[in-house]
Amino acid sequence: MWDLGQCDKKRCTGTRLVRQGVVGELRLGTPFPGVILSPSGSRVVSREDAPLIRAKGLAVVDCSWNRLEDVPFGRIRGAAPRLLPFFVAANPVNYGRPCKLSCAEALAAALWICGLQEESRGIMSRFKWGHSFFSTNAELLEAYSGCNTAGEVIAAQNAWLQQVTAAGPEWPSSGSEDEDEDEEGDREE
Repeated sequence: MWDLGQCDKKRCTGTRLVRQGVVGELRLGTPFPGVILSPSGSRVVSREDAPLIRAKGLAVVDCSWNRLEDVPFGRIRGAAPRLLPFFVAANPVNYGRPCKLSCAEALAAALWICGLQEESRGIMSRFKWGHSFFSTNAELLEAYSGCNTAGEVIAAQNAWLQQVTAAGPEWPSSGSEDEDEDEEGDREE
């Protein structure tokens, strides 16, 4: 995990995972040999990435959603930068917000998609709210994990989004009136 020091350390899922020895810290500029969850990815993570994740690992960027313009994505390099498909955050900072996952949620999502459900559950079991990520995104996790390629994941995402858009989605409310505070937190990528 690349920690850019932008998050509240008391609420940061990435910091907790490092403290617990689940993930290690990476230095900017040092290439990572595995899959990197990053907005600079050219395709979404899929089961095709599972062998590389098993062999070389999975990395995320720990930064604030409010400070993306400050992230030196050019110094975060690696073999396989990947995007995540659509998910809804279940973390306390961005609960109910589409695509605003914490580091832990991002790691768990990628692991699940790649068929590593036990490892995914292991990440989220470290948080009181971890089960909420799985229940909130159950349909999506099932759909994406049944896909073999990145193209199939995108097709599943688009089909699901079309279905819920037609039905008029109602995202859970974060319950906060302070939008700026709610949008702080770590980034999935």
